[in-house]
Amino acid sequence: MRKLIISEFMTLDGVIQAPGGKDEDRDGGFEHGGWTWPYWHDDIGNSFGALMQDTDAFLLGRRTYLTHAAAFEPMPAGDKFGDMMNAPKKYVVSRTLKEPTWRNTTIIRDNVIESIREIKSQPGKNIMTDGSSELVHALLKHDLVDELHLLIYPLTLGGGKRLFADGVYATFRLVSATPYPSGVVALDYLRERS
Repeated sequence: MRKLIISEFMTLDGVIQAPGGKDEDRDGGFEHGGWTWPYWHDDIGNSFGALMQDTDAFLLGRRTYLTHAAAFEPMPAGDKFGDMMNAPKKYVVSRTLKEPTWRNTTIIRDNVIESIREIKSQPGKNIMTDGSSELVHALLKHDLVDELHLLIYPLTLGGGKRLFADGVYATFRLVSATPYPSGVVALDYLRERS
């Protein structure tokens, strides 16, 4: 069975909302978009590239999907990062998205949890989810997450969408911790099931 990996940029207080840009996600009046940029280090990008070597599918919520599609679909062939992001199969969970805006996309409209279980049972490499807070909450609630790849940033924001929703109990085992010179720490966890 394929592994489903949650990869997130996260603050010390668990916020994952709008890490990449000021206007990325202003839900709830969120004013701190782009909070990752002061802490960038090339090793963070290199670790993501290593994670992508064993990934051949993205599973995303609509908003994250549209943000990624707008950024990566226009990149020309031969762009290293663009090629890495455009090559995998994409699955987007949405009841409102009419047509795909990113190549190689399947829209999941109904029976979301059953559809994801089916995707995980198919042959292939890892499936990666990032952003997509509502989807991530559902994946954790239904015990579909196999690994967490968390980049913990040395700041708190005091509010915003968080990685973990109330009411979900799960145990994970730490397999690696990698500090970066900018103060970010990468933590990799495997899901422990009895």
